[in-house]
Amino acid sequence: MAEALPYRRHAQALLTLGLPLVGSHLAQLAIGVADNVMIGWYSVEGLAAVTLGHSATFVFFIVGSGFAFAVLPMVATAAAKGNGTQLRRVTRMGMWISAIYGAAIMPILIWSEPWLRALGQDPEIAALAGGYMRILSIGMIPSLLVMTLKNHLAGLEHTRAVLWITIAAAVLNVVLNYILIFGKFGAPELGVNGAAIASVTMQLASLLMTVAYINRRFPGQAMFARLWRPDPEAFARVFRLGWPIGLTNLAESGLFSASAILMGWIGALPLAAHGIALQLASLTFVVHLGLSQAATVRVGNAQGRGDDAALVNGAIVATALSVMFAFLTIALFLSVPEFLISIFLDPSDPDKPTILAIGAVLLAVAALFQLVDGAQVIALGLLRGLEDTRVPMIYAAISYWIIGIPTSYVLGFVVGWGGVGIWLGLVVGLLFAAVFLMHRFWRRVLG
Repeated sequence: MAEALPYRRHAQALLTLGLPLVGSHLAQLAIGVADNVMIGWYSVEGLAAVTLGHSATFVFFIVGSGFAFAVLPMVATAAAKGNGTQLRRVTRMGMWISAIYGAAIMPILIWSEPWLRALGQDPEIAALAGGYMRILSIGMIPSLLVMTLKNHLAGLEHTRAVLWITIAAAVLNVVLNYILIFGKFGAPELGVNGAAIASVTMQLASLLMTVAYINRRFPGQAMFARLWRPDPEAFARVFRLGWPIGLTNLAESGLFSASAILMGWIGALPLAAHGIALQLASLTFVVHLGLSQAATVRVGNAQGRGDDAALVNGAIVATALSVMFAFLTIALFLSVPEFLISIFLDPSDPDKPTILAIGAVLLAVAALFQLVDGAQVIALGLLRGLEDTRVPMIYAAISYWIIGIPTSYVLGFVVGWGGVGIWLGLVVGLLFAAVFLMHRFWRRVLG
């Protein structure tokens, strides 16, 4: 019984820290879900375009967010040591790098239609997606700055603030979507472009809310005073830790975005079904992601205090919580797939039966990778708490791009299993990542 108490305390601490992060990720994901649901009611072509455009834009965003994620363990460790100057320095330079990156990739998003066509997408869908991405490019810098500041707050264990700011942004996005997509309250009917304008407005509002909270809650940090002043040492530290995280994020998110490209080769309806199934899988994934970020903070704190026992026990509890949730989502996906998918579709849409049939099968495959997807992201969070990012980047690249994507192509097009084969390739890539990353963490910790 004595052994159980430390684990209970670790579970309580992880959930207290992690559940608001899970909630904030769910609220953030609700922004994409709201776009897909409302555009799905608007038109199937619009849904395919938003699926494609959001997937492509997210690849660039998640690479840049590597620098924001680098701030999290560095702030957690500095906070455990009582070094307020250091946590301010790394957050500021995280903002610098995020803004520089965002400005650099804006032209790629603005002129996205030609390269979407070059990737074999339907010309009509590519044109719609290109317009959507052109507007989204405006919000890239604000969204990366928000991600940096949210990781700063998470490192300080102020995760409830992150939750409420994100919920407010998600509500604003839904309201603006309703007005701008369908042309309500005298606004023009903008369709896909209306969803993009709503997203950009929400990102700017999120930035203002986050800055206001930090200024009010931590006036002594002077986070934004003389923000223009460079700090080469902190800049280099954040960059060194962040670029492997960004490329690791690219390897994983690129796996799913590449699968959207492959599904687009099959047709618009399979791509629409893929987008819905992927949104549902993403809803469950963010629970593991929130636990992973909480694990990063706990490991960073334990390392800052030199508490090896807390580090090990916290890692065990984080993994166990992830496994338990994975079994719950497996049961959900296998029991009511048609109900879940129908939420995203207009009941009168003549293509609904076809999309339901394709999506139900894809969701059954998604149930297969719940365990391995959770395991690999928990392992990444644990390793980031140790500020170990370069070797995990290599493992991710091998798992997703040398193993996962080729397997998806072979099973989908060579073997001829279509969308199911593409998704089974995702399962294989995630499985290898989970094994490689978990092995590395426990080898580092236990020797």
